[in-house]
Amino acid sequence: MEEQRLIFKHIDAPGYTHDIDCYLKHGGYEQLKKAVTMKPEDICAEVTASGVRGRGGAGFPAGVKWKFLDRKSGKPIYLICNADESEPGTFKDRQIIHKDPHQLIEGMLCSAFAIQAQLAFIYIRGEFFEGYRILEEAIEEARAKNLLGDNILGSGYSCDIIVHRGAGAYICGEETGLIESLEGNRANPRIKPPYFPAALGLYQCPTIVNNVETLCDVKHIIEMGGEAFSKIGTPGNTGTRIWCVSGHVQKPGYYEFPCAALTLGELIHDVCGGLQPGRKLKAVIPGGSSSKILRADERFKGKLKDGTEFDWGIEDIPMDFDSLAAVGSMSGSGGVIIMDDSTDMVEALANINYFYAHESCGQCTPCREGVPWMRKVTARMCAGEAREEDADLLNDIADQIAGRTICAFGEAAAWPVQSFIAKFKDEFVEKAKAQASRRKEGKPAATETTLI
Repeated sequence: MEEQRLIFKHIDAPGYTHDIDCYLKHGGYEQLKKAVTMKPEDICAEVTASGVRGRGGAGFPAGVKWKFLDRKSGKPIYLICNADESEPGTFKDRQIIHKDPHQLIEGMLCSAFAIQAQLAFIYIRGEFFEGYRILEEAIEEARAKNLLGDNILGSGYSCDIIVHRGAGAYICGEETGLIESLEGNRANPRIKPPYFPAALGLYQCPTIVNNVETLCDVKHIIEMGGEAFSKIGTPGNTGTRIWCVSGHVQKPGYYEFPCAALTLGELIHDVCGGLQPGRKLKAVIPGGSSSKILRADERFKGKLKDGTEFDWGIEDIPMDFDSLAAVGSMSGSGGVIIMDDSTDMVEALANINYFYAHESCGQCTPCREGVPWMRKVTARMCAGEAREEDADLLNDIADQIAGRTICAFGEAAAWPVQSFIAKFKDEFVEKAKAQASRRKEGKPAATETTLI
């Protein structure tokens, strides 16, 4: 199955480099030239008509988010690009930054003009030092050609971009936590309401926070028009989507297809070359580690938003926002993690729990106390001290976290536990029984796992 690349059109193409001369040679900044001749409200209308949904995880329509912007406050308006990309299993945005940074800068400038922001920020993880260096270089290249800074292209519009390095915290992927960090504070997410960024964001001013991939889409929406963009994919799931596939497939990597253009089975077998020889599919995490796991042998029945009934096996699920939500998970950040029948589900969950326990900001009691507790339980299970009641204990802890925190980190940590227990409880119980038997016989644990 052939990819249909839009954002990744030039990425990995022979001879394509990330410098501005190469970008201009391939039609770069033509859409910025077009944008500054348009009315800002017309660009916003095109983005709304395109139906493009945020590619950072939540999938909220970008045009609707822009409509919420408080334009009457009299305060400056800011645009922030969320380039934190901290969701395990996700590695698409850094490819754009490393290999086509000017596409992001052009998309940001078009977006900034549309919302009339004169200062924009790229918030990037501190670990992505090479990406930071490339962006700084690209910004200087754009400024030297009057594509950034004062009086862009003689249009009378001025806008600058600042690259800000974070300290590398998952919580900074949450937009209000990111804003707190950008202001120089501890990245504790804000309570919404009243702190919706579109009204009270950076420096308590109206702010739009969008993902790298989302902002790149804006450039292409201006090029082809919102209506044409909306015809890529399906209604409610428009444009292309970049899928980051990792795990037990023969060709892991990043792939771009129109939304709903392929099923999960086609992605695994036709695009990624199938599983490793002799292995069978066991489970899939379809949207980054925080999304609920799907079991390979289950059947999914129900109705989509438009009323269409479905009856799917796991490999029949169309890869789009609404279909993955309908089967009880989400497309999230596009990180597809494939697990074959060699996977120990207790150890897999223990690894996820370790990550979230490390990344909790600690502001909310359910996260601060509950997530490390889940980590301790699964770590104990991996060390040979599992108990039969541990599965129910884990589920109970997760139930007391989800929906009880200021931001969605609670769900991000709880959903994997809830879904692993719901789908693979038998493995947790069997491991506990086997370990209890070995302890009774005075034998050491069959295996010991060290989580790092």
